[in-house]
Amino acid sequence: MASGATSRSEDEESLAGQKRGSAPTSGTVPKRRSSSRFIKRKKFDDELVESSLAKSSSRAKGAGGAEPARCSGSEPSSGEKKKVSKSVAAPVAPSPVPPHPGLAKRVKKSKQAPPVTKDLGRWKPADDLLLINAVLQTNDLTSVHLGVKFSCRFNLREIQERWYALLYDPVISKLACQAMRQLHPEAIAAIQSKVLFSKAEEQLLTKVGSSSQPTLDTFQELLHKHPDVFYPARTAKALQLHWQLMKQYYLLDDQTVQPLPKGDQVLNFSDAEDALDDNKLKDMRDEVLEHELTVADRRQKREIRQLEQELHKWQVLVDSITGMSSPDFDSQTLAVLRGRMVRYLMRSREITLGRATKDNQIDVDLALEGPAWKISRKQGVIKLKNNGDFFIANEGRRPIYIDGRPVLGGNKWKLNNNSVVEIASLRFVFLINQDLIALIKAEAAKLAQQ
Repeated sequence: MASGATSRSEDEESLAGQKRGSAPTSGTVPKRRSSSRFIKRKKFDDELVESSLAKSSSRAKGAGGAEPARCSGSEPSSGEKKKVSKSVAAPVAPSPVPPHPGLAKRVKKSKQAPPVTKDLGRWKPADDLLLINAVLQTNDLTSVHLGVKFSCRFNLREIQERWYALLYDPVISKLACQAMRQLHPEAIAAIQSKVLFSKAEEQLLTKVGSSSQPTLDTFQELLHKHPDVFYPARTAKALQLHWQLMKQYYLLDDQTVQPLPKGDQVLNFSDAEDALDDNKLKDMRDEVLEHELTVADRRQKREIRQLEQELHKWQVLVDSITGMSSPDFDSQTLAVLRGRMVRYLMRSREITLGRATKDNQIDVDLALEGPAWKISRKQGVIKLKNNGDFFIANEGRRPIYIDGRPVLGGNKWKLNNNSVVEIASLRFVFLINQDLIALIKAEAAKLAQQ
């Protein structure tokens, strides 16, 4: 009876195992995944086998290395391979079996790596070396924040976090040490020259008198006497510069700062001026100084009178150079074209303007006024009409400006009294003899009445 019971239990267990093995395959075979792609490429047999093997291996790892049960021990056909690959592609619920402990450690390390690299950020190896040396000298992070100039601006909290990370974070400290070892010796020397002075170093420097004039030998001797106090990278020149800075701010032992007056109100300049008594001030008269002042005053007044008497002579000289004097018209001058250097008299009803050459003779040679190489040989013509109006005609290539208005070649424009004529950067003022023009207009009117 015992043997019959054992055989029956074994048969029942084998049947149950077959049912459990056949249940997932029968449930997953009819399912098919749908895709949103418009064009689908059929997979080849080798691709299907590779994908199914890769996914089945990943499932085996996730399930703790357990192999899925099969309905039969025979190899599956190609159609069954396709069905199996599709069933494997379906989403599988995570197994409750805990993962391998070594794998969990590797996952944790990989997750913790990015913040370490991100934390390096703006801190450079030179900044780390400067921070370490400054803290070793001062033992105060606030002093480091105020006195050290890093490669970029850090606030006090960032400096504190970096210092604690260098002390207690093994990953960051290891990376920082590796980066600092790769620095060039010249860069390390430059960083060490910027290290802050400690209190012990400043106490030794304050003993040097402010009235004395110490040389580099004095500070070199101070370095030899106290090698254990001064930083190894200190030089005599650096000590001298820091001593001069301390002397400027009255930090030496023999320098005293006058205390402020004890009171709520500090005495200012206006209060001190009001406190003065004018009667107590002595009026010290210097007779020699007063005599010199009177002599100088008389001399200056005499020079002013002489200049006033010679003023008309200087005015004539200025007018002859600038040509700005009022023109004295005679009975034959109809108008005057006055420049800065020369005055051109118009004594006929028509005159030509331009640049005179050997082959070309004109009435008004503008080259006498200034550089005229841009002016045409025959630049323009000024005519007087019978009604007393003056007109200028442009016959050159460059425009003529009349009171700021351009007159192009082939055009003409009316000239009034005090009109400004500009030809190739040369400026002239056109002045009309009003009396003579009035007589010409009167004669023209008489002829018209006849």
